Amino acid sequence: MVVRKAVLPVAGWGTRFLPATKAMPKEMFPIIDKPVIQFIVEECLSANIENVIFVTGRHKRPIEHHFDINTDLEKHLEQCGKTDLLRNIMEISRLINPIYIRQKEQLGLGHAVLVAEPVVGYEPFVVALGDIIVRDNKNILERMMEVYNRFGKSVIAVFEVDRKDVSKYGIIYGRHIEKDIYIIDDLIEKPKPKEAPSNLAIVGRYLFTPRIFEKLKVTPPGKGGEIQLTDAIKLLIEDEAVYAIKIDAKVYDTGTPLGYIQTVLDFALHRDDLREDLILYLKQLLSSSIPQIDTV
Repeated sequence: MVVRKAVLPVAGWGTRFLPATKAMPKEMFPIIDKPVIQFIVEECLSANIENVIFVTGRHKRPIEHHFDINTDLEKHLEQCGKTDLLRNIMEISRLINPIYIRQKEQLGLGHAVLVAEPVVGYEPFVVALGDIIVRDNKNILERMMEVYNRFGKSVIAVFEVDRKDVSKYGIIYGRHIEKDIYIIDDLIEKPKPKEAPSNLAIVGRYLFTPRIFEKLKVTPPGKGGEIQLTDAIKLLIEDEAVYAIKIDAKVYDTGTPLGYIQTVLDFALHRDDLREDLILYLKQLLSSSIPQIDTV
């Protein structure tokens, strides 16, 4: 069955960024001139997924506005002759089929995915976290679909991290079957380095068969009363194979202040119109500041 839909859970409060997220969703924070969420949507479009299901909350209206048509703005840009900007905003608002569904209570990532069941129906679908940007030469979702088309089972994207960083991620334990493909035997959420079964961390990209919904419905609440997606995947593994594909890509976590700053800097350094001036500024900043800081 063809993968036609993507679920983007974006209902979280973004408490790490308060007070900024009191009025502005963290998914709308700009990476220079493009909001984080647009990168994820463009990734879906590149994989020929046009039906994008946003699992939102009452405080996420700016996301809806961003992907809507703004005729006044388009008219203004046309009159000003700003054709490149006009083309950009017209493409993103017209190419996707946005579907918005409310997560009325913040009950975890697993619950957010389950909320989308009436829209997804009984078909395979992608889950892409709204604060993770992935930069790779080949679209990761397309690679996951290739694995799904071969085996007909759920697929999770993973990447290698330093052992000291495993406590920041969900870590898989799996059997290597070929190239970058594994069969997952277990998942551990944010283990201590000594307890981690591997250094293969979940990226924030999933492709599920609809059976995940059955498991989410019987997954008991965990810490804080939340339904964890990882727990549901563990239940799914008991009944059918779940695969992992290891990617060699740059993964940006914009969900933390430091990760967000690193993302902005990295993307700016890849921009021809910003690179030279930014490098000059950073050199000046470091040369004037570093001597005053104890770096030992």
